[in-house]
Amino acid sequence: QVQLVESGGGLVQAGGSLRLSCAASGRTFSSYTMGWFRQAAGKERRFVANISTSGTMRFYVDSVKGRFTISRDNAKNTVYLQMNSLKPEDSAVYYCNSHPPTEPWGQGTQVTVSS
Repeated sequence: QVQLVESGGGLVQAGGSLRLSCAASGRTFSSYTMGWFRQAAGKERRFVANISTSGTMRFYVDSVKGRFTISRDNAKNTVYLQMNSLKPEDSAVYYCNSHPPTEPWGQGTQVTVSS
C-alpha cells in the first residue's frame, strides 16, 4: 500500500517562503514521475508541478513558474516543493502524488498566505 506523508505547511505572510516535503513509501519511488497538487477551499484539486524520475526535467503551471521549485531525493524517497514569493492565492492544502496521480492520496499540508 502506497503511503504519502506531506509536511512543512503553515501560516506565512505574503512574500514569504515555505518548503514542503513529501515522504513516500510502499512503492519504488525512483520509478515514478512525482507531482505536487493543491486544493483551495471550495475548489477542485489542481496540478502545480512535476519532476521526472531522475530529477532532470521539471514542469510548472504558469501561476507558480519562477516562484516554486520542485526537487526530489530518491535515496530518501522524498519530494520537495520550495515556495518563494508566496501570494494569498497560493493558500491551499498541498498534496504530493505520482504524476499522473493514483489512489490513495495523503492527508496534505495546509498552506495559508496572509496579505
